[in-house]
Amino acid sequence: MGRAVMVGREPTGAGVLVLSILIILTAEGCRAQKGDGCGPSVLGPSSGTLSSLGYPGTYPNDTVCEWEISVPLGNRVHFRFAELDIEDSNCQVNYLRLYNGIGPERSGIVKYCGLRMKVKELIESTGNQVTVQFMSGTHHTGRGFYLSYSTTEQTDLITCLDKGTDFPEAEFSKYCPAGCLTSTEEISGTIPNGYRESSPVCVAAVHAGVVSNAAGGRINVVSSKGIPHYEATLANNVTSTGGTLSNSLFTFRTNGCYGTLGLESSGVADTQLSASSVWEWNNNLGQDSVWAPSGARLKKAGLPWASSQMDQQQWLQVDLKREKRITGITTTGSTLREYQYYVSAYRLLYSNDGQQWFIYGEADSAQDKIFQGNTNYLHEVRNNFIPPIEARFVRINPTLWHQRIALKLELLGCQNTNTVRRRTEQRPRMFPPSRHTPPPAGTKRPPHLGGTTHTPDIRNTTMPPHTGKDVALAAVLVPVLVMVLTALVLIVVCAWHWRSRKKSSEGTYDLPHWDRTDWWKSMKQLLPSKMVETEDSVRYSSSEVGRLSGRGAVPRLHAEPAEYAQPLVSGVTTLGARSTFKPDEGPDPGYSDPDLYDAPISPDVYHAYAEPLPASGSEYATPIVVDMGCHPSGGSSLNQPPAVCGFMGARTDSGHSGRSAYDTPKNATGQVTPTEDLTYQVPQSSTQKPTGKS
Repeated sequence: MGRAVMVGREPTGAGVLVLSILIILTAEGCRAQKGDGCGPSVLGPSSGTLSSLGYPGTYPNDTVCEWEISVPLGNRVHFRFAELDIEDSNCQVNYLRLYNGIGPERSGIVKYCGLRMKVKELIESTGNQVTVQFMSGTHHTGRGFYLSYSTTEQTDLITCLDKGTDFPEAEFSKYCPAGCLTSTEEISGTIPNGYRESSPVCVAAVHAGVVSNAAGGRINVVSSKGIPHYEATLANNVTSTGGTLSNSLFTFRTNGCYGTLGLESSGVADTQLSASSVWEWNNNLGQDSVWAPSGARLKKAGLPWASSQMDQQQWLQVDLKREKRITGITTTGSTLREYQYYVSAYRLLYSNDGQQWFIYGEADSAQDKIFQGNTNYLHEVRNNFIPPIEARFVRINPTLWHQRIALKLELLGCQNTNTVRRRTEQRPRMFPPSRHTPPPAGTKRPPHLGGTTHTPDIRNTTMPPHTGKDVALAAVLVPVLVMVLTALVLIVVCAWHWRSRKKSSEGTYDLPHWDRTDWWKSMKQLLPSKMVETEDSVRYSSSEVGRLSGRGAVPRLHAEPAEYAQPLVSGVTTLGARSTFKPDEGPDPGYSDPDLYDAPISPDVYHAYAEPLPASGSEYATPIVVDMGCHPSGGSSLNQPPAVCGFMGARTDSGHSGRSAYDTPKNATGQVTPTEDLTYQVPQSSTQKPTGKS
């Protein structure tokens, strides 16, 4: 029995007597909580949550409760109220009071009495111990109270009722107290997709596995645009409901150790899975069905693992081959509609040598942790471990099941990067020999976990682990990226080179673009000899034409009479300063683009136009056609003087011979331009002689 505690200040006789007797009779030596008016509460070593009996409904009449809170020496305690609603008809027996200290030496901090009170400030103690006292007399309204506490180091403490809509920031960091599963508020969503903004932030953090219900902790929240649908899942004793489109959502930023450890992906071989027993049976078709450990892979179709015996000594073991950091586990039942078997509660054991086993326990408790399993044969249930387990071997030991022990699972975690092994304070325990017991009749119900049941001590994250697979993936991606970048550089260089060549070839005349490319040259080697063209036949300029030796006979050129300048004829000594020559528009049908300088020319095929003249060059176009018979050109509009007919042997004004006077290039002033070894289409006749002098 505990000691009696005085409650209230100047209470009435009957009320004090009744309430004092209740405290004396209900106290059981527990310093943390005493009385019959205590609601669901979690008193952690550095944070916790308190509520009145019946919250959020009306608290009962004539009740009392005291909570004694102690935090580590050197720290102080502060409180934040989520709700305070106490009827104020008689504040002598209806109130909430906070004290500094525990026991007779305690001193009052503050006393509250009133309906729908808003207490926004933090209430702070002067020491590391605080007493919270709640008393109720006869009343008709009031929901009671709901508050959280932590050490004063956590200046950004929030309550379990604060929702995502209460924080307008895109990113924020807050401290969640222990015990937020005492809240009756619902959440909607799951990780990694996110939670609806109307969900309580700390309850969602427990569901996500970011913090544990037993200890609380710091959360880092990121808000973003909402999604059309929110998934309903069960995780860490918290059931989230489905939801529809919302304006925004929030999720949690973590340090990343939440990847699968190889059961679903077959990274864990069948030989690494073992069990205490295996169920085998013969169906009506005469076929044997073996429910082996190899079937215990999450999302794998087919039979799961099932034990042949129905007792609490059965287990399924996973050997990870090396010590890893294990942060959670996901389980399902049989996933077979015709065999609706599942495990509804289990213990978890771990080992590094396969000989000495440790049972995962409650935080700050010597009790074994009983994990909530599945509630049906189909849907997945996740439990997280905070702090994580570091082990090679893991065993799942079912304690409750539906019809038959059967399950599929996946372990969550990452590679163990710590050189020093972190051990939770667990005691080793060896299982007694398995006892064969008959299967239980009916369905075994999951344990009653209550409002303050602690969630698993693990860290759940929203980022994949840094495993060896990442290294292998990087080894493949890096060369591929290098090759892609190299190809892009080559494409850019080639495009630039092609563009430069195109610009440099814009001044070339009489050549189609495709005929100026290097690949076309190589293709010409495969064509018949008549179609082959040498580089000299297409790479020439007006200056090169001037250095060519004249030919004996040049056929008359055919040209457009009105649109372009005509070739020079006899009797025309100069050409206008500006002449227009028709550009090459491609060969006519049957035209083979002959070389007029290096190949014979067919008499019925002509190159109709001459090379364009440079601005400072000669003013005539070559070739020149001379009428040897001194007959006027038919249809010519030029007036030719009679003296032209006597050009053979006659001297020019400059006194040169008749040979040098014909077809010699002249400049713009009409003067003869000296040339060497160049003869331009001088008419040759063995019978005609010079007839006179000028």
